[in-house]
Amino acid sequence: MKRIFTLFLAGALLIALLAGCGAPSPGPAAPDDGRARPSSCGRLQVKDGKLCSQSGESVMLRGVSTNGLITSESFLNEDTFRELSEDDGVNLIRLAMYTYGVGTVGYCTKGNKDRYRADVANGVELARTHNMYVIIDWHILSDGDPNTYVDEAERFFAETAERYADYNNVLYEICNEPNGVDWQRVKEYAQRVIPVIREKDPDSVIIVGSPDWSKDLRSVAADPLPFDNILYTLHFYAATHGREVRDMAEEVSQSGLPIFVSEYGVTASSGGLPRDLDSADLWIEMLERERISYCMWAYAKVAEACSAIRSTVPKYSGFAPEDYTDTGLWLLETLKKHNSR
Repeated sequence: MKRIFTLFLAGALLIALLAGCGAPSPGPAAPDDGRARPSSCGRLQVKDGKLCSQSGESVMLRGVSTNGLITSESFLNEDTFRELSEDDGVNLIRLAMYTYGVGTVGYCTKGNKDRYRADVANGVELARTHNMYVIIDWHILSDGDPNTYVDEAERFFAETAERYADYNNVLYEICNEPNGVDWQRVKEYAQRVIPVIREKDPDSVIIVGSPDWSKDLRSVAADPLPFDNILYTLHFYAATHGREVRDMAEEVSQSGLPIFVSEYGVTASSGGLPRDLDSADLWIEMLERERISYCMWAYAKVAEACSAIRSTVPKYSGFAPEDYTDTGLWLLETLKKHNSR
């Protein structure tokens, strides 16, 4: 009788866990620490203007972005991902794949496509192993108009969405920072690319950039896309974008527009000095109030003030406090503060 009762309790516990935030992903190595994790929150969705778990509960993703896949390849390793997930409390990593670059550095400008795709695959698998969500970022910047390489985008996302359709930790960011174009041009692009993803991965969360380097959310709010599970991008750099942009973001969020900060920095928008940590704190407090997830630029060693790791540090994991820049130290304190809530 005792054995039967024990089996009954075990079964009831399993049912309760599956009913909580969705079915777990296959065997992640990282522990479930109470933060939004693929193992406990499953495939994400957008509900009532907020990012939610598979079962519909509001979640917060707090993460970091690579500087770029080619410049960040050495960070794509088991030790770094384990430390980010388990030691730092990161539950999201963004894989920034530049589409256009100087010379041949860019997926669409004679870049090595096989190398880029291999980096994406490596990053996705590492994130899955270490129980983190991952953004696959089609990182337009100098190309400005996302329609410039829309045919390439369709091919890339068709292949990528088919590959990861059964993964519960993948989000797709289809245009990083549209610039020099209005919302109608971005919307035309999105209406071509989103159906390509949805054909392969119908329930995926898709992140769409907004005009003016992903800051013009009012245009988006006036004419949103006719799709479910869409988030719209807001980017800010704390030393350049202050109260005016922050108030706009809060306003459109409260009006119901689903927002995701897939990139922010504590520096000037150039990525260089000055840092404005007081402004960054105000931004984070607003994002936390509004339940808007965020991802910092950049987990990198590039010699810029926005990088989390000092450029002179020779290693790519096992970082000590003295290995971090002031940006990186602020990041660790911010994660510690808000992950404890």
